[in-house]
Amino acid sequence: MKHQLLSIVFIALTFFSCGKFLGVSPKDQVADGTLWASTANADLFLNDVYASVPSIDFGDPWENYSDNSMNGQAGRVSTNIYGPSIYTPSNAPSRWGQYTNIRKANLFIAKASASALPEAWKKSRIAEARFLRAYFYSLLWTYHGGVPIIKEVLNLKEQGDEVFRARNTAAETFAFITKELEEAAADLDITAETGRATRGAALTLKGSCELFYAGALHNPTNDKARWELAAATFKKVIDLNTYKLFPDYNTLFFEENNNNVEVIFSRQHLGGTDLANLRDGNIGPRFVGGALTGYGHLNPTQDIVDEYAMANGLPITDPASGYNPQKPYENREKRFYQSIVYDGSTWLGDVMIMKQGVGSMNATDLNNSSISTRTGYYIRKGINPKYASARSNLNSANWIIFRYAEVLLSYAEARNEATGPDQSVYDAINAIRKRSELADLTPGMNQSQLRTAIYRERRVELAFEDKRLPDLLRLKLAEVILNQPVHAIKIDLVNNVPVYTIVPAGGGNRKFYPNKNYFLPIPQSAMDKNAKLVQNPNYL
Repeated sequence: MKHQLLSIVFIALTFFSCGKFLGVSPKDQVADGTLWASTANADLFLNDVYASVPSIDFGDPWENYSDNSMNGQAGRVSTNIYGPSIYTPSNAPSRWGQYTNIRKANLFIAKASASALPEAWKKSRIAEARFLRAYFYSLLWTYHGGVPIIKEVLNLKEQGDEVFRARNTAAETFAFITKELEEAAADLDITAETGRATRGAALTLKGSCELFYAGALHNPTNDKARWELAAATFKKVIDLNTYKLFPDYNTLFFEENNNNVEVIFSRQHLGGTDLANLRDGNIGPRFVGGALTGYGHLNPTQDIVDEYAMANGLPITDPASGYNPQKPYENREKRFYQSIVYDGSTWLGDVMIMKQGVGSMNATDLNNSSISTRTGYYIRKGINPKYASARSNLNSANWIIFRYAEVLLSYAEARNEATGPDQSVYDAINAIRKRSELADLTPGMNQSQLRTAIYRERRVELAFEDKRLPDLLRLKLAEVILNQPVHAIKIDLVNNVPVYTIVPAGGGNRKFYPNKNYFLPIPQSAMDKNAKLVQNPNYL
C-alpha cells in the first residue's frame, strides 16, 4: 500500500475533483473506463480515500484544546480562540470538512458496486470504504452532534437544491455509524494488507462510538445497557486474539515499528513525499544546544505531568508514594521519562534547562511570548531523535488512530460502569501497567475508586494522541476541567538550589460554556449554503 500511495496525488488530480460542501463536481469527471477497468486502478482511488484520513495537526494538535498540552507559540486557535471560548460559527475549529472525504467514499462505493470487477474484491473494498466513511462521520458526530447523513453521490448540477439536506439527530447519526461498522466488520478480514481496514478496526471504531454514546453527554440517565454494549464490542476485539501490547512504549510510535502488533488502525505516512510525517520538528523540543530544532507546538502541561505515577505505582497524591514536590522528577514511572522532556533531562545529547535566570533559551516562558516552552516541558513521546533535529520530510512514522492499549482501557471503563469491578477489569488495566513496570492495581476497589484509577491510566497511556478532549466531552467533565487554567512549572535558583513552583501557564486561561460548548458550531459557510441546516444551540 505504501508504494501505491506514491501515486495518490497523481490519481487524485487526474481522476477526481472534489467540490465544496455536499459535492458540486459532476460525477462524469471520473474516467470510468480507465479507473474501474482493473482492481489495481480502483485500489488507487480507494487509497486516495485512505489518504484523506486526518493525521495529527502539526501546527496546533487537537490535544492542545484539552488540559494535557498547549501550543508553545502564541496566537494559535487553541489558545486564543478555543481556550477562552470566544469562537463563533465564522472562526471556530471544525470537522465539517469531512464531507469532502465522505463524498469520495460515497463515489467509490457507488462506482465499485456498479462495476464488473470481481465480487470478492468488491465485497472487501466496499467494506473498507464504508469503514472510512463511518470514521469521517464519527469525527463530525463527536464534535458537531447530529449531522446530515448522506450515502449517495450528490451533484448540484443535476439535482439542484435537493443536494442540501437537514441534520439528522445525534441518535440517528450514532445509529447510522454503528450499523455501518457492524456490517462492514462482517465483510472485513481479521488481517489485511498493511494499512487497510480490518475487522478489528471496524469493531474498535464501533466500540469507541458506543463508549462515547454511553457517557453523560449522550446518556444523562446513565443507561447501563449502553456501557454493556460498548464493553461487549471491545471484548470482541480482544477475543480476535490478533493484537498484543508492543513491548517498548518508547519506540511504539517510531517508523521502524509501523503497523506493529499493537496497532489496529493508523494513518499511513511515507517519508520523502507529500505524505511524510512532519510531527517531530513541529511539535518537538524547540532549542537544543542554542539552535532551533523544533517549533514546540505541543507543550505538556503541569496538569498531565502530575498524573504520571511514581515508580512504585502510586499516584503522587498518595502520602505513601514518596513524591517530593521539590524533587518532582525523581522516581517517576517509565512512561513519564518516555513522554516528557523536563528540566535536567537529556535530549539529542544536550541537557535541557528550563530554569529562570540562567540564560537558557528553554526557560519556561511565563509571558506568552513564543520564545520557548510555555509550561516548562516539551513532548518526547513519539519524537524520533533521528528526525527531531533535521525537521525534514523524511519521517515515515504512521499516525496511530487506534491501538490495543486503548481497547483494553475502554473495555475496562465500560465493564466497570456496566457491572462494577470484576477480574477482567483488573486484568485489562494491569496488562498496560505491567508494560511500564508498575505494580498491579490494589485489589478490592469499589466502582468509584476503580473509575478514578481507570481515568488516570487512560489519560497517561493515551496522552498526546488526541484522545483527551473527546473524553472530557463524552463524560461532561469539560465544564469543570476547561473552566480552569492549565499550569506550568516555574523553576528558580535560590542559593544555587532549584525551587519548583506551579503557576498558571501564560495564555492558559480557559472558559467553557456548558450550554453550548459541548458541540462546535456548524461553520457559517455551510449555513450560508444550506438553508435546511439548524445551528447548534446558543451560537449566534
